[in-house]
Amino acid sequence: VQLQASGGGLMQAGDSVRLSCAASGGTFYTYAVGWFRQAPGKEREFVAAIAWSGSPTTYADSVKGRFTISRQNAKNTVYLQLNSLQPGDTAVYYCAVGDRPYASSSWWDWGQGTQVTVSS
Repeated sequence: VQLQASGGGLMQAGDSVRLSCAASGGTFYTYAVGWFRQAPGKEREFVAAIAWSGSPTTYADSVKGRFTISRQNAKNTVYLQLNSLQPGDTAVYYCAVGDRPYASSSWWDWGQGTQVTVSS
């Protein structure tokens, strides 16, 4: 599966944005999909994941209540809605497919990321 993340940009604190992860070249709809992010000088961290069917969804504690993951298998796309953005959300956001929608699952076919920058 080939994945391409898009939708990032320069935001202000409190803004909202929706990221998209578009898939091609495989049976995308059979996989869980996860969003991860990597800030400058930090390791990549789990953000959210969604099962192939749309449920369950899981979130990192740092984004719970602010971010929402969803998917449209008919469009081969997974979305990540980011609300109430904070400067700490500044990172490159990546998507990947996995076997289960949990941070500890196996993830592969990492797409190119999209930069989200949040100014205070």
